[in-house]
Amino acid sequence: MTDGRNQERTLVLLRHAKAEQSSDTPDAERPLTARGHADAAAAGAWLARHAVLPDVVLCSSVRRTRQTWHDVALGMTGSPPEGGPAGSAPVVRYEGAAYEARPEDLLGLVRTVDPAAGVVLLIAHNPGISLLSALLDPERADPDGLRTTDLVMHRATTPWAELAPGGGPIVNRHTARG
Repeated sequence: MTDGRNQERTLVLLRHAKAEQSSDTPDAERPLTARGHADAAAAGAWLARHAVLPDVVLCSSVRRTRQTWHDVALGMTGSPPEGGPAGSAPVVRYEGAAYEARPEDLLGLVRTVDPAAGVVLLIAHNPGISLLSALLDPERADPDGLRTTDLVMHRATTPWAELAPGGGPIVNRHTARG
């Protein structure tokens, strides 16, 4: 990380990977499917290939998002999230407020990130994560929203604490499939 003044800032939005559909399991406890695990690892590999390694990870605290992050970390580094060949381990914050969050709530979480962080990965749920992408770049956001394991990279044009609607143009997007 640097001092945060004149650096590029990248916000990567990731909708969690595909989860089991079960009426017997509380929504917050639904695990990923086998495809979900593979897709999340593929998302991590894509991030590593594009040298987009997070300094900070903001992750919803529910089971499927935690599992998504773990598999993304494995895909990025080839090892558990304690660190590996792709670089040092990011600061990971599990945020209960990211579950069922409105886009403004997710933006509020991003605004609390250390100003020195160059890359932030936010792993959350629809509709909030899709609506946040549209809030940051209304012209280029996908009108259908993010699908499972969709990555959307936004370039922040201000410090994290000042990030505002329209202040994060989309610079790349990818749907990870393993």
